[in-house]
Formats: sequence, structure tokens, C-alpha cells
Amino acid sequence: MAARGHVQDPNDRRLRPIYDYLDNGNNKMAIQQADKLLKKHKDLHCAKVLKAIGLQRTGKQDEAFSLAQEVATLEPTDDNSLQALTILYREMHRPELVTKLYEAAVKKVPLSEEYHSHLFMAYARVGEYKKMQQAGMALYKIVPKNPYYFWSVMSLVMQAISAQDEKLAQTMFLPLAERMVEKMVKEDKIEAEAEVQLYFMILERLGKCVEALEVIRGPLGEKYRNKTPETNVCVSVSSPDDWQFYPSYFDSLFHLMDQSWSPPEEGEHCSEGSVHHTVAEVVRFVEERIKGEDGKESRSLRGPYLARLELIHRLRARGCPEESLLGEPLELMVQFFAKFGDKPCCITDLKIYLHLLSPEQRVQFINRLSEAAPLGERGEEGFAFPEDTKALQRHLCMCQLSRALGLHHSLDVDGKLLLITELKAHYHHGLKFGKSALKTELQFSDMYCLMAAHVYIDLWTETGDENMIWQCLGLLEEGLSHSLSNAQFKLLLLLLYCHLGAFEPVVDLYSSLDAKHVQHDTIGFLLTRYAEPLGQFAAASQSCNFSLRFFHSNQKDTSEYIIQAYKYGAFEKIPEFIALRNRLNQSLHFAQVRTERMLLDLFLEADIVLSLEESVKAMSLSAEEDDIPWDNMRDNRDLTVFTSWNPKERELTDEHRHQSLEEESVWLRIRSLTLRLLASLAAMGHTASQQNSEKTHENGVGDKSSVHSSLLSQLNQTLQTAAQLAEKRTQVGLHKVLQYPFPGPPCTRLAQALSSGSCQCQAAALQLSVHLQDLETAGLDESSELQTQICNGFKSIVVQLQEILHKCKGDLLELKETKLKTQPSFLENLIFFVETVCIVLLMASYCAKILRPLKTSLQKKKKKKKDANTTLPVVVSGFQELTGSLQDLLMQALEHIKGQETGMTALKLASLTIEGNTQVGDEASFTKAAMDKVQSSYLRSLQEVGDLLKKRAETLKNLKI
Repeated sequence: MAARGHVQDPNDRRLRPIYDYLDNGNNKMAIQQADKLLKKHKDLHCAKVLKAIGLQRTGKQDEAFSLAQEVATLEPTDDNSLQALTILYREMHRPELVTKLYEAAVKKVPLSEEYHSHLFMAYARVGEYKKMQQAGMALYKIVPKNPYYFWSVMSLVMQAISAQDEKLAQTMFLPLAERMVEKMVKEDKIEAEAEVQLYFMILERLGKCVEALEVIRGPLGEKYRNKTPETNVCVSVSSPDDWQFYPSYFDSLFHLMDQSWSPPEEGEHCSEGSVHHTVAEVVRFVEERIKGEDGKESRSLRGPYLARLELIHRLRARGCPEESLLGEPLELMVQFFAKFGDKPCCITDLKIYLHLLSPEQRVQFINRLSEAAPLGERGEEGFAFPEDTKALQRHLCMCQLSRALGLHHSLDVDGKLLLITELKAHYHHGLKFGKSALKTELQFSDMYCLMAAHVYIDLWTETGDENMIWQCLGLLEEGLSHSLSNAQFKLLLLLLYCHLGAFEPVVDLYSSLDAKHVQHDTIGFLLTRYAEPLGQFAAASQSCNFSLRFFHSNQKDTSEYIIQAYKYGAFEKIPEFIALRNRLNQSLHFAQVRTERMLLDLFLEADIVLSLEESVKAMSLSAEEDDIPWDNMRDNRDLTVFTSWNPKERELTDEHRHQSLEEESVWLRIRSLTLRLLASLAAMGHTASQQNSEKTHENGVGDKSSVHSSLLSQLNQTLQTAAQLAEKRTQVGLHKVLQYPFPGPPCTRLAQALSSGSCQCQAAALQLSVHLQDLETAGLDESSELQTQICNGFKSIVVQLQEILHKCKGDLLELKETKLKTQPSFLENLIFFVETVCIVLLMASYCAKILRPLKTSLQKKKKKKKDANTTLPVVVSGFQELTGSLQDLLMQALEHIKGQETGMTALKLASLTIEGNTQVGDEASFTKAAMDKVQSSYLRSLQEVGDLLKKRAETLKNLKI
């Protein structure tokens, strides 16, 4: 906790025990201590705030906020109260309230440097750039220190960056910032390097390269090299192995050529020296660098050799015949391999230039490489192996380049199986070189194992033979046992288990990756995409919470980074921090996780633990508000995290990425609208439960109804869009889960949700709530046509649910003629059935709230009229039929699950022998272990689904009217 011990007054001594309790996490004792202190000192505002912090941390948010506001309205100026309120508001995620605190404090103590500084930082947390500019200048007038002045300048720059109108940024904000800095320059008041950097930032954004260059050459120091000729000269004299300079050098050269730049007739090209501006000069420059490396006795540097290949690539792209001056790419790459083939980076160096080879040269190239990668004598297995790690690395690089050239893919089935055998033999042989390696170190031969796994996957996708994937899992599990830290093994295992519908082993695999910070956004989708759709509800809750904690802490942490950047003058970092915050706030993954987490809570708890209304309130969920930034959505998924050696024609394209994002966005919109419709249903249910109909209308039932209708209309439109999108994707090959190049983005649930009928059934159930509201208005006396319509809706929903359940029927795991086959689509359909049942039951609960008072009112009328007719209204009997049918459906589902559990438990995997299995000994045991994991995961999924359906069956029994 902040603010202890720096002011020597009696209150500090009195408050110290409360601070200690809060620091130690003993919030209840902190509250008790605060209460004791407030009995003696009612005006000790800080004690009240500290009590509020304790209440906030024990989950009593409303009480804490109320207590804090009592103090805030008094506009305190004591440091303890202000800092305690600041801490509380941050924990409540209400930073905007901190600004109000310090605005009031500054008015009362207008000459306080500390309070003005806190006010500026409070504005910084909420991005109030104009107010930051004003606060910075006000602070500078009180205490004329340079940092405060440049805080104001930077706030102008941020107004320019965040401005919707670029013209406004270029004509007002940036010129004003420039003039403010120039004023300090003229008065010779520039003190720090950060102030000069800010000046360059402004000039750069204004496009004033000439002025920036003059500043560089002037007394303010040398920083940015903004002008192309100068960049060209500076780069050409840089370190020969510093790769980042070569692309800049080539960029500057071709820019000069495109601009028809020519040097002055007399004098130097520029103050930095001679400028290269022709292809002949750049070719000569690169060749001279290479000669310098060739003539060295020590080992050559890679940079110049790669620069030559890069230059060939660029010249060929521009159609320049001078590329022939640099040599034949095949020969140059063979030479590069001869020099650097024993380095692990050789594959990544050469892979990006393989397109320089013609198709006819590919086999020739690999044959030439094999000559430069000698192996030892052939052993009993018929394969020759490398004799040391350098030879191993050369052979491995050659194998990787073969795959990258498509030579592995062109083999037939037998050829691929032979290749797998060879790769596995090299993998096992290479393990001897890593016997003394630490557990955290990778084995030298791991890439052989990974490549063999990729060839297994090729066979699986081409033939549909699931035996290939079982052997692949066994091989990867074995590889992981030798290299516990190999992230690529873990990632591929994770993906394959999910494709087979087994989520249980994935949890530990992902946890062991130890993802850090932004990785929760870039690779977190691998975890959250599958947990709930595969029936692992507990794991789904944990994985969603795990991701959400990162996103929520980022919002808080980024504000602190920005404040520290202001304090220490790291102005160039401020736009980067804000860009990071925006990137994460606008993340597709963030929106997906938030939406799925709330839906999952409703499926698991609404009308079981809490009522739907209470569940929605606990989430602070509003039907009216859509907080997903649809127009600025960012796809931050790292789709290149998997090591792959696919040739260019098999790589993930921009079209694939666009297709994936389009599907993800449509599916997210369906889920978001479903969630908001459930929130709307809760609001209408709350209104329906009120007794006084006039009061009901006063409370805005009409507004709630219009919101619900609007959301239903949006959902139906989105479902039409989704159906059109799914129709385009119908022809996706043998395995729909692998419609993208492997490994690519996982497919959304969209296509299966539509084919199962769950989306349509959910929409129909939610649509019924509109008719029920009309019935509430009309009453039961004169609404026979409407009642019939509602009853038909009930029957239709039951039929649709029956069809969804029918699509779940089938064995998840079956053994046929020594072949073990998985059918995860049955499991995914079962989850769609469960979700749809949950939504139908929530609708039925709302229906009961509508029908109960209507039925009671009708019975009272009959008693008054002494009407002996005991016939139930059509809608009431229809509702009773609905609940009975739902009960039957739930029993059918539970029987199906029980049958699956019994059959799966009876499977004897120990005696399983896979056809065509080339594995023996330990390899076979790892494959068996992988099968066991899949079986165990299925059983857990079935258990969790069964438990939820049993709870839903219990709530259904209480739906009586």
C-alpha cells in the first residue's frame, strides 16, 4: 500500500495496522480495524477509504463504492485519502474517477506541484490528451521545469496521433507542437536527449526530412538518418554482417533509381560521402564485401552472401538483366550451404530464396547438397548416419530443404512411409549426441522427429488413414519424453489431440509452454477454441479466465507504462504502448473469450445456481450495449507459430487468413447476439415477474421488447450470412478440419453449428419469447390463434432438438478390424445439443413466468362467473407437453451418454495392433499411451456433459405452472 510513514502525524500511526492487514491480504481484519478507528475518529476519511478497499477485495463492490463516494464528495486534500481512493478506483477499473479527485484537489490547493502532477498522470490513464496538454502547461507555469513543458508538447503529439481527421493533425496539432519546441530551441533551453528525440518525432510526422537533417547536423546532436542519399551512404559503410542495413541499403538504392536521382556535377554527393545510385555500383559493392569474407582466414560472415541472394531476388523482381552478373542462384546457394550448412540458421537463411531455383533444378540442388553433407558407413538398418553434430546439422538442413522444395510431398504412399522410417532412424541415432544434455535442452536430432510427424500428417490428410495420426502422436510423445522443453512437439501434439476431439491432455501441454504476456493473445486461441466445444466445461472456464486475466491486467499495466514513459522522458515509447493497448483491446481473441466465458456461465449456472436475471446482473451484461469493436477488430493470432517446411504452394495465404477471419467474425457475431438476447430475455423476465401491469409499462417493457426484436432481426440476418458463407466452404476436401494448409488456423464451429441445426433451433426458441410477450398483453381469453402459433413453435423446437440429438448418435471411439477410429463430430454435436437445450430451458422458464399469472387470473375469472369449464387453455397444455417432451429428450441423451461410457470403457486398447505400424518397443508404448489419453478425455467429456444434463433435468422438473 502507498503513503505510509512519510508524514509524521498521529493519524499515520493509527492507520498503519489497517495498511498492514491489507498488505498481507487479511481484508476482514482490515475492515474490523477500520471500524474500530472510525468509532473513535469519525472524520478520519482515509480509514473509511481503507475499509472500502477491504470491502472491494472481499467482493462487496457496491458497499465499497458507496463508502468511497462519501469521502470523494467531501473533496479531500490529504495525501493519504487521495492515494487510498486512487488505489480503490484502479481496483474497481474506474480510473476516470481519479481525475475528478485531483481536479478538486488542484482547485483547493492550486500551487501544489504534487497534485498537478497526479492530475496529469490521472488524465494519462484515461487518454484525455487535451486535458493533459492543459495540465502540463499549468504545471510548467507553477514549476518551470523542462519535463513538464514537454509533457504538454507530447500531449499535442498524442492528439495528432489519435485524431480522426489527419488534416487536423497535420495543420494544427503537430505544427503547434513544433512551434513549442522551436521556442525552447531558440531560447537555448533544450536540456535532455529525450527532448531532441521528441523534436525529431514531430518533424518525422510532419514529413520535414530536410529540417530533421539540419537538426542532426546542428548542435542538437546526431540522431535520425532520414534522407535517402544519406541513408544510402551510412548503410554502405556499416558492419558487413549487420543484416538490417542491407535491406535499407537496397531500398534506398532503388528509391534513388526510381526518382532518377543523380549526383551534383561538382563537389561531394552529400556531406556523408559518395552515394551509390546505379545497379553496377551496388553489384560491385556486394561483390567487394564477399571478396573480403572469402579472403579471411577466420570463419566468414553470412551477411554479405545473403545480401547477394537478396540482391538477385530484387533485381529479378524488377526485371533487371544485371542479376546475371552476380552468378547462378543454384551455385551460390550450394556455396552458402558448404560454408554455413552446419549452422541451424542455414535452413531459414536459404528457404526464402528457394524460389530462385527453377522446378527442374530442385532435385539437382538437393543432390549437390548431399555431396556437401557426407555421412558415415551404412549400418544394419541400411541407412548411413552422421558421425558428429556438425554432419548431423548438414544432413538435417538438406532434409529440411528437400521438404521445402516439395520433394517429400511428391512421393507416393510407399515413398512417404520409407521416408518416415529413414527420418526416425536418423532421429534415434542422433539421440546419442545429447545423452549428457540438461533436461531443459533440446536434442540435436529433434527436427528429424518433427519432420517425420509432418510426413505422417501428409499421409493422414491424403488417405484418411487414422492409423497415421496415431503413429504420429506416439512419435511426438516419444520425442517429448527426450526433449521436455520442445515447444514445437507440444504445439503439434496440442493441435492433433484437439483435431481428434480430446481436450484433456491439452491442458497440461499448454500449461507447460509457459506462455508469456502477449502470447496469451497470439497463441491463446489454441486452448480456448476447443475446451467447451469438446465438453470439458471446467477446463473451459479455467482457460477463459486465464486469458481474461491477461487482457484485464494489460489495461491496467499499459497505463502504468505510459506514466513511467512520461516520467522518464521516453516519449517515443508512448505511442507504442498505446498501440499495444489498442491492439489488445481490439483483439478478436479477447472478444471471443469474453463472449464464450459469459455464455458458458449461463449454460452452467443460469437457473441452476442463480436465476437467469441474477446471472446476467452478476456479469454486468447489457442487452442494449455491444462493446465489441467490430469496425476495428484485429486478428492477432500467430498462425506461423508452428515450424513448417511446406513449399510455397502449400503455405498459408492472405486469402486463407481473410477467410478464417471472416468465419471467426461471423461466428462471434452469432454468439454475441445470442448472449445479448439471453440478457434481454432476463430483463423481460424480470419485468414479467412484477405484479402491477401499469408499473410494468412504466418500467419500459416496450423498450425491452423493441431491443429484443432488434437483436432477433440482427441474429436472423447474421444466420443468413453464415449460411451463405458455409455454402462457399462445402467443398473443402477429405478432412474439413484441415481445409487450410497444415498447420493453419483451426476451423470455427460455424459450419457444424449450422449443419447440426443448433443455431436455427436457438433462434426459434428466442423468437418465441416475442410471441409470449404478445400473449401477456392479449391475455388468455381472446388469443386462441396466438396460443396455437406458440404451441406450434413448442412442437417445432422439440422436433429440431430431436434431430440435433439424432446427429449425436454414433460411437466416438470405435475399434474395427484392428483399426481405432475417432469421430469427434459426434461429441461436438452433443455439445451443440446441450447448449441448445440450455437456451430452450431458459426460454421455457421465461414462458412459465408469463403463463403463471395469466392462468391464475383466468381461474379467478372463472370462479367469479362460476364457470364449470376445467379445460386448460391451449398454450398451457402445450407448455406441459413441451416440458414432458424435453424431459424425454434429456433422458434419451443421458442414456446415449451412458451407453457411450460403457462401450468406451470396455474397449481393450492394450491388445490393439495397428496395421502398417512400423513402431516397435518404446515407440508402440507411446502410441498406446496417446490412445489412452484420447479415451480418457472422451470419458471425462461425457461425464461433464452428463452431469450438466442431469442438473438441467432437475430444473426442468420445477417448471410447473
